[in-house]
Amino acid sequence: MYRTNTCGELRAADVNRNVTLAGWVQKVRNLGAMTFIDLRDRYGITQIVVEEHSPEQTRKAAAELGREFVIQVRGRVIERSSKNPKMPTGDIEVAADEITVLNPAVTPPFTIEEHSDGGDDLRMKYRYLDLRRPPLLRNMILRHKMAQSVRRFLDAEGFLEIETPYLVGSTPEGARDFVVPSRMNPNQFYALPQSPQTLKQLLMVAGYDRYFQIVRCFRDEDLRADRQPEFTQIDCEMSFVEQEDILEIFERWAKYMFKDVLGIEFNEPFLRMPWIEAMEKYGSDKPDLRFGMEFANVTDLAHGHSFSVFDDAEYVVGFAATGCATYTRKQIDALTEYVKRPQVGAKGLVWIRMEAEGGVKSSIDKFFSADEVRAIAERCGAKAGDMVFILCGPKFKTLTQLCALRLEVAQQLGLRDPKKFAPLWVIDFPMFEWDEETQRFYAMHHPFTSPKPEDVQYLESDPGRVRANAYDFVCNGTEIGGGSIRIHDAKLQALIFKCLGFTPERAQEQFGFLMNAFKFGAPPHGGLAFGFDRLCSLFGGADSIRDYIAFPKNNAGRDVMLDAPSRIDQSQLDELYLSLVKPE
Repeated sequence: MYRTNTCGELRAADVNRNVTLAGWVQKVRNLGAMTFIDLRDRYGITQIVVEEHSPEQTRKAAAELGREFVIQVRGRVIERSSKNPKMPTGDIEVAADEITVLNPAVTPPFTIEEHSDGGDDLRMKYRYLDLRRPPLLRNMILRHKMAQSVRRFLDAEGFLEIETPYLVGSTPEGARDFVVPSRMNPNQFYALPQSPQTLKQLLMVAGYDRYFQIVRCFRDEDLRADRQPEFTQIDCEMSFVEQEDILEIFERWAKYMFKDVLGIEFNEPFLRMPWIEAMEKYGSDKPDLRFGMEFANVTDLAHGHSFSVFDDAEYVVGFAATGCATYTRKQIDALTEYVKRPQVGAKGLVWIRMEAEGGVKSSIDKFFSADEVRAIAERCGAKAGDMVFILCGPKFKTLTQLCALRLEVAQQLGLRDPKKFAPLWVIDFPMFEWDEETQRFYAMHHPFTSPKPEDVQYLESDPGRVRANAYDFVCNGTEIGGGSIRIHDAKLQALIFKCLGFTPERAQEQFGFLMNAFKFGAPPHGGLAFGFDRLCSLFGGADSIRDYIAFPKNNAGRDVMLDAPSRIDQSQLDELYLSLVKPE
């Protein structure tokens, strides 16, 4: 055997045992008479000691070791004279009788320790080395535990895990597809699925009333911290259910996950917040509720004071930042520059300082009396010692801008504690969103989302008024999952396609397989999908999903380790009847 024990296993009870360990050399400390070797595997680190009386061959082997050498050590477990309480194996060490180098290693390009000296690009190039580091190891273990926890809960609830294909047809809505040319069908293409949406609906038609899958999905879109071109979903669908049934079972699932993985119990029901309330109170459909700073509409108080910035604005809205009246002019100017950044897009920032001694000072004192300024601040919930920040402009654009400022202020105040969790459901989304550029409505979720029954009457006369039977699971300002009750009535589905600008012919061409399946008896059904990578990063207390994916892409969508995407041979292109065009 290469090893009798792992490097994280031995304890004081194992003293005087003869053992064989194998792993990577973390560190070598040669003190002359004695050499200490930290031997590492994924289970932990065990200290190896080579002494003066150790066999000559063993001392020679120890002298030639370098970082990340793969070695095998045979020896006896002894009690350490200077114990290390920070290490689980810190009470013992192994006195080496024999060291065998299984594979030497060149010096790694960065230190493989808790805190590395390697930058992101370098560590991604040598991802297999980065994965040896404790933080990445903990993340992979957390991901594994969460996947097992998901499966245990859903299996106990009667869900069947069913795989769906990766080579499917392209869909017109949503993000760009990754396409795959077919050699056997010249000039035709598969697409990689953005999600198994239509396939899981077909499983409902097939009678599999509780389906789930931990599934890989693909979207050709611009990247950011919580987005990758390939990612993993916990995909679920149920038949003969209404919205309440789905929220009930997956709220229990979420509480189970928090308790099983993190040991955190939620005894109260999760808050349910309509989309319009989330937008008006927090400027986001994924509000962060770990802290307050709710928005207040002050449009009526702001208009009519000969301050054209406010008078010309559709919407004036602000929030009170608790205890921020001490902000200096420099800090306020920095926040003003923050909201002017292209990513936020505001033209400026109005502030009101509620001074501790009861006075009030503002950047709009020239146009408003002290009482008028105080009334605006009090509408925003400000008290002595608080600072009010106000933006104005088109309603939803301004709310989104103020949301960015709220999160920035909260970050500066240390209110976004990654170990605190504030989950909620956001419900009653708009069915459609209007696109100014194309002058048409798009489905806010997807074309198969069912409208609220009471809003069906407005589909043709006032589509913007229609609410969807849709819901998102949100935690700490991140959308973790979302879904909807689906349309199972062919006439209603045809009407939705019409609202989205599909001709009957195009709808048949794109979704005929699903519409035809519905003719054979489709049950009422609905479901949702959770972003598994996002859930892992949430539970791990990180902002980025990258460190919870074994081999992620960089922000340009490249795998710098495998150097992909890359060119392929002309012979492969010829087989696929493809010719390349030089980009402009």
